[in-house]
Amino acid sequence: MSEQNFDIVVLGGGSGGYAAALRASELGFSVALIEKDKVGGTCLHRGCIPTKALLHSAEVADSARESAKYGVVAQLEGIDLAAVTKYREGVVAKKYKGLQGLVKARGITVVEGEGRLVAPKTVRVGDVDYVGQNVVLATGSYSRSLPGLEIGGRVITSEQALQLDFVPKKVAVLGGGVIGVEFASVWKSFGAEVSIIEALPHLVPNEDESISKSLERAFRRRGIDFRLGIRFQGVTQNDDGVVVSLENGDTVDADLLLVAVGRGPVTTGLGFEEAGVTIDRGFVITDERLRTGVDGVYAVGDIVPGLQLAHRGFQQGIFVAEEIAGLNPIIVEDVNVPKVTYCEPEVASIGLSQAKAEAQYGAENVTSYDYSLAGNGKSEILGTTGSVKVVRVNDGPVVGVHMIGARVGELIGEAQLAVNWEAYPEDIAPFIHAHPTQNESLGEAFLYLAGKPLHTL
Repeated sequence: MSEQNFDIVVLGGGSGGYAAALRASELGFSVALIEKDKVGGTCLHRGCIPTKALLHSAEVADSARESAKYGVVAQLEGIDLAAVTKYREGVVAKKYKGLQGLVKARGITVVEGEGRLVAPKTVRVGDVDYVGQNVVLATGSYSRSLPGLEIGGRVITSEQALQLDFVPKKVAVLGGGVIGVEFASVWKSFGAEVSIIEALPHLVPNEDESISKSLERAFRRRGIDFRLGIRFQGVTQNDDGVVVSLENGDTVDADLLLVAVGRGPVTTGLGFEEAGVTIDRGFVITDERLRTGVDGVYAVGDIVPGLQLAHRGFQQGIFVAEEIAGLNPIIVEDVNVPKVTYCEPEVASIGLSQAKAEAQYGAENVTSYDYSLAGNGKSEILGTTGSVKVVRVNDGPVVGVHMIGARVGELIGEAQLAVNWEAYPEDIAPFIHAHPTQNESLGEAFLYLAGKPLHTL
């Protein structure tokens, strides 16, 4: 058994792991980055990037389908899924090549293989031990299922959904969260019939209730079927399709069942507990500074309880590298990490929902304003409806922004600055929002809450 020594050993090369490696290298540390598959992880290869490429293809399909109302003579002849796949894989390949070049340029030692924590600061890959003064655990997540629900055949996860070489005629989607509604949106745009099954009372149940209800109305207009507050009971499949049974006695027939009930942490069998790391229901338990109970061992990303978002893992990776360097980086609470769901219409949010703000500050101390995109010129041009809802503490800062409509994900930058800098609407109201942009909708909401509404009564 040979041994190699580094300042920092990172186990896992996804968003959290490679961010930690890049920032640590920038800070002058020697770094080993251990990855069993490809650097970039789920986000780049099987998650964020390929699914958003699919969603863009879906948007183009919808644009072609609806072109006449914009005075453009076009016809949607169908979906060439092989060409969609080529486009999607081309995007991923280009981003992967860029990331590989960046990692190489920073002098990071990339180790290909499955690593296992064999001592508090030692990760073994094959017959080589990589010893770090500090170790960062960043092993990511996998597509979860429900107890007794086996994946296989016509019962698939998002990873198999990306690899499909045909557009199904009818799809059942188990789970109305981010992954479920995004794939439902794609398949509907590609011409499939879609039924979503969600046990909770709303689609995207982690969002402000007003946004969830708006998405439900939008999906209803699009002809996407959904069953809310109903639990899944079981599924049978044969050569022709699947039959999904629900606890209320209803059944849903489809070609495929997509299981989109969330993601579980990849921690089993990697030696974490044996090395002294505390595990709870598969997750690595850390303090607020991402330290495990083992000195010098940190954890980032989807294995740490909380939001499972690539950019959260990315931020945590940077945080840990700076923490090790003694830079005392600021903590960003999960509630103040931006969230975007890229279905049609898009959903974007940051901070407290109205209900949570009222619970924290008292209903009498919270004011919100919901600005309709019907009053926004650029949204009218794009043909989208929706709204921008801003929540503030009376005589205090903006604590939440919640948006729905085409392309509103692009507005989350300003929203997250307002919330994280604890800006008052009065602080932001004087600043100019370019016209015509969808950004003006945020400006209008801030103006209203500052007591000087312009285009609103």
